[in-house]
Amino acid sequence: MSSGNDCQPQTLTKPALGEKEVTELVDRVFGLKVFWMRPLPSYDDQNFHVRVSRNKGAAEGADEYVLKITNSEDSQKPDLIEAQTQAMMFLSAEGFPSATPYLTKDGNIMSLESGDTGAGNKKYMVRLLTYLPGTPVAKIATNTQIFYEIGKLAASLDKALSEKFHHPSVKSLHRGQFIWNLANIPLLDQYIYALGQSKYREVVEQVIEQFKGKVIPKLSSFRACINHGDLNDHNILVDSGSASLENPQYRVSGILDFSDMSYGYYVFEVAIAIMYMMIESPDPLSVGGHVLAGFESILPLTEEERGALFLLVSGRFSQSLVIAAHTALQYPENKEYLMITAKTGWKHLMKMFEVGQEAVEKTWFETAKAYTNHAPA
Repeated sequence: MSSGNDCQPQTLTKPALGEKEVTELVDRVFGLKVFWMRPLPSYDDQNFHVRVSRNKGAAEGADEYVLKITNSEDSQKPDLIEAQTQAMMFLSAEGFPSATPYLTKDGNIMSLESGDTGAGNKKYMVRLLTYLPGTPVAKIATNTQIFYEIGKLAASLDKALSEKFHHPSVKSLHRGQFIWNLANIPLLDQYIYALGQSKYREVVEQVIEQFKGKVIPKLSSFRACINHGDLNDHNILVDSGSASLENPQYRVSGILDFSDMSYGYYVFEVAIAIMYMMIESPDPLSVGGHVLAGFESILPLTEEERGALFLLVSGRFSQSLVIAAHTALQYPENKEYLMITAKTGWKHLMKMFEVGQEAVEKTWFETAKAYTNHAPA
């Protein structure tokens, strides 16, 4: 969702290249001709869906890519972008539906380019990634089967990265004060003013205090790993492999946006997936059990990890809602995109606290347990 260690003002860091500049850039850096392009939504980078051809003027053999122009702040961290891109290449080689980069004319996976879009002549890291087919989870009528699959994906992805991904750039994923790492819930204190004096603020303050008291002391007992960090409903693409319109069977066809990767813990990934899948469900409190069952089919959680799950899910809701409110106050012109999660997020977080940790966990854990007797094929 975001990058950087803090909420750097978007106007200072977000690229704003026009279509003519993009067409020229793709030709100059990658040696490809653009047939058409369309902008894609992004929090603080600039992304374009482009169709290109290697043969000048020939439509046949045209390929589709995503041109990713990284914000100027993160563009100063080439090791981090290298790690993210190498992770995508590694996962693709391991059979995950992950994008891979089209190499520059110089044979590199990325290129630092001048923006020429105003004062300071900022530099932006540019990559051309394969375009992945499928529909975002946010645009389908979700069911328990896809929740299970996403839980399974979250565990498989982190396990593969943590056990087999050994590129030298991986050390850059130790990101300390990175605002989107779930260990950093206490950092929300500096942005909570954006909620004003409201019932929402009271709940977030409860989350932060309980997190400090109950989760932070337990972190050392959790199993560490590399997290994707943002398996949300817009970053997972699916397609339907069944003919039944009433009960479609989905499979994951694409995993997007590795810009929130960092070292964390396995339980962080399942908590993040649960939170975002709750956004997409008419029965949000039941979702966690299906995602957890998929995750635990690959990697069962320990008692300590399970005990933190409620506060970790609440913490991710708080991160998303507080940072969006903070950024929307600064940049109201981008409010609609920033507040996507808030449309239902506040309702779900308030409901979790109204029902209470014990009852919510009981629902999750009993649902997950039922799968041990009737695991999906």
